[in-house]
Amino acid sequence: MAARKSTAPLIEVTARPGQPLGMAPATFLRDFWQKRPLLIRNAFPDFQTPVQPEDLAGLACEEGVLARLIEHDKTQDSWRVRSGPFQEDIFPALPDHDWTLLVQDVDKWDPDVRALIEHFSFLPRWRMDDVMISFAATGGSVGAHVDQYDVFLLQAYGHRRWQIDASESIKGRRPLLDFRPDVELKLLQVFKPTHDWVLAPGDMLYLPPNVPHHGVAEDPCLTFSFGMRAPASAELISDYLDTLIADADENIRYQDPDLKMPADPNEIDTVAMARVITALNAIRMNDPDKLGDWFGRFITTYRAAGEVMAHQAAPAAEEVVQALASGLLLQRHPWARLAWRRAKRGASLYVSGQDFALPVKDAQRLAGAEQLDAAAYRGLSDKGRAVLQQLLVGGVFQLIDPNEVYDAEDEDEDAAVLGEVVEGHDQVAELHDEVVSDDVHTVTVHDDGIEVIVNFEDHDEDDSGNGHA
Repeated sequence: MAARKSTAPLIEVTARPGQPLGMAPATFLRDFWQKRPLLIRNAFPDFQTPVQPEDLAGLACEEGVLARLIEHDKTQDSWRVRSGPFQEDIFPALPDHDWTLLVQDVDKWDPDVRALIEHFSFLPRWRMDDVMISFAATGGSVGAHVDQYDVFLLQAYGHRRWQIDASESIKGRRPLLDFRPDVELKLLQVFKPTHDWVLAPGDMLYLPPNVPHHGVAEDPCLTFSFGMRAPASAELISDYLDTLIADADENIRYQDPDLKMPADPNEIDTVAMARVITALNAIRMNDPDKLGDWFGRFITTYRAAGEVMAHQAAPAAEEVVQALASGLLLQRHPWARLAWRRAKRGASLYVSGQDFALPVKDAQRLAGAEQLDAAAYRGLSDKGRAVLQQLLVGGVFQLIDPNEVYDAEDEDEDAAVLGEVVEGHDQVAELHDEVVSDDVHTVTVHDDGIEVIVNFEDHDEDDSGNGHA
């Protein structure tokens, strides 16, 4: 007797050369995207993590970095959540099990992590939110939960066991999504997995929105989470209405020139409601360009990691030309979000909430550029170069020397130039490492000088240990 052919939907594949998804991207989008989960074995063959656990811990101690530490007491099934930035001494004091460190937006801080996003070019770039990285000690977890957005979970180091409930996508049965009331995390009250896998480095799990999942570290491990942006309808409506209100014409009002004597003067009848709908429709964004410009501005600021600001005066246009000719590059700020859209005439470029009218080729080039060299600059029209100059002024792009990559580990200790603690009005003429005291908090070398952040302590008051940086 012939074996019965399985009717269960495909949910696990192995990547092949040229097909990191285990299939053509168009097939993935048709059969899996926002439809059902997929485990891709060896999606990133021989993957070497660009971030080590100690790097992630160090980043979690920095100001401005969004980080959380989640600890699980399995004996009482209790959870503790702490938010960063953390003190460096917190990590050595942790046990060797049952805790997880999560750091958001690592792609904004590490260019090697940011480069991984290029592997997802089969998706709109403006849909990508961030790369969150988690380090989990053995047994570490964040509990069974769901996400409201698509996510790709890449195992980068160590091994993690993933359990998922795919019953809705493969059986048509929606799982219960009630949350536990006794913890501050949104953990599921009921979790019944349909699949159970252990992922090794290079394996990747894709999950559509609202698929229950639970990951537990088999050993110390790193997981990279590529999350998508999916604004809620309430968020879209709120921002849309703000724009409508700001641009509304006061002359557009409720009108009833066809008013008839009412049967009951206190009744809001169906004819009146029809006039209300007419008044609302009159201020609606019927123009596709106006609607598109609103959405472009909205989506390039939605869930932004931070505000893009210039840290120094922008060079003049002629100086930019000279700098690029000498080998310098224009580097895009990692927090800047760019997208573009075809308009009735030309295109609109959206940059962190701003919009610029440009020729299509200019909008395409600027939206897709992490770096611009002299040739790319020359390829822009006069209008494109003028917009680029505005972006330079705003800090979206800045000139860098690609050959000046400073790595303290590559420098001889005696040759290292650090900094001297000086008064704020003094200038630094020469710096030596032996004169740097323990009060120095941070030393940063810029092209236009050296920034030294120092802990100052008022010795006239009692020594409370509270220094100010």
